[in-house]
Amino acid sequence: QVQLVESGGGLVQAGGSLRLSCAASGRTFSSRTMGWFRQAPGKEREFVGGVAWNGGRTYYADSVKGRFTISRDNAKNTVYLQMNSLKPDDTAVYYCAAQTLMSSTAIATTQSYAYWGQGTQVTVSA
Repeated sequence: QVQLVESGGGLVQAGGSLRLSCAASGRTFSSRTMGWFRQAPGKEREFVGGVAWNGGRTYYADSVKGRFTISRDNAKNTVYLQMNSLKPDDTAVYYCAAQTLMSSTAIATTQSYAYWGQGTQVTVSA
């Protein structure tokens, strides 16, 4: 079982930056592909970015490419989402997710993730 706890959300003006963190429990973090998703009111949960467990390759949704950066620190059991040039459309609850051990399939698909955090609210004002 893996517990994920997100932090770093808040209210920011358009054009500003935030860095989200997701701390994972246990000793298997380095063997798990991690993802960030978001869900705005009335919309489905959507993929934001992911980082593979093997080699650390990163993946991004087109809507955030060039503005957001995902990284991981295996020594701290933490994955980060650096968000720059934020837009009002980025307003959502942001969720961290972990795949099962040594898996890196369908990184952009919610069904590929076995564990989810509780989410952190990000609000971008115009």
